[in-house]
Amino acid sequence: MLYHGAMTMKRSDGYTVRQLARLAGVTVRTLHHYDQIELLRPSARTAAGYRLYGEQDLLRLQQILLFRELDVPLGEIRAILDDPQFDLVQGLRSHRQTLQARAARLQTLLHTIDKTIATLTEDTPMLTVEELYEGFSKEDAQRYRREARENWGAEMVEATEQRARAMSKEQWRAVGQQGEAAAQLMAGLMGHDPADPAVQDAIAQHHAWIENFYPAPAELYRGLGQMYAEHPEFRAYYEKYRPGLADFMQAAMAHYADTALAG
Repeated sequence: MLYHGAMTMKRSDGYTVRQLARLAGVTVRTLHHYDQIELLRPSARTAAGYRLYGEQDLLRLQQILLFRELDVPLGEIRAILDDPQFDLVQGLRSHRQTLQARAARLQTLLHTIDKTIATLTEDTPMLTVEELYEGFSKEDAQRYRREARENWGAEMVEATEQRARAMSKEQWRAVGQQGEAAAQLMAGLMGHDPADPAVQDAIAQHHAWIENFYPAPAELYRGLGQMYAEHPEFRAYYEKYRPGLADFMQAAMAHYADTALAG
């Protein structure tokens, strides 16, 4: 479409309607229509009466096509361009900003579409059990699974692992980041009352993170908070964010269980 050729080529005798149509990527009929509605009048005509467009006509056509790209009606375009206060350079800058914003929106939409296509068409492999416990030694991973079975039952542990393994690696990483963010948020709220609305909003995010793996009704969630405070490794995990966080988590989780989750 327009503009490189039209803006760099100069002809002292002007462009015929067919030459301009080809250069700008529009139809001859379109240029005839623009002439009829006095949106783009040729600056000259040949002795035989044929239209001839000069450099200023090309610049006006560029503005027209840019406004059309932004879905501005032809009548409004004519009023804008005929306004004595219209500044061509400022108009071009405004077009550029608008088109940049549109390009950014379209890029976001393309990214969303690509992700959806990938989700619907790719055969994404399930996470392995080893990937679920990545970062732990084989012995620690086995011990954690054994302790979980003892505390929650084999059926729940297997259902939880199955649910986690069904996630893609990207989803698994996102869930990990969600848990990290919830812990950091709670660490930043230490010193508040566990019943404080801000603390309870934060613990609601933690509860939502837990439910990526299994349903967490009041009794289970309260027991999980107790485990955070009493189990040495759970306690150490939260204490690394801030000393005393495990106890703070337990108190906030208990209050959340007794209020938000109590049915």
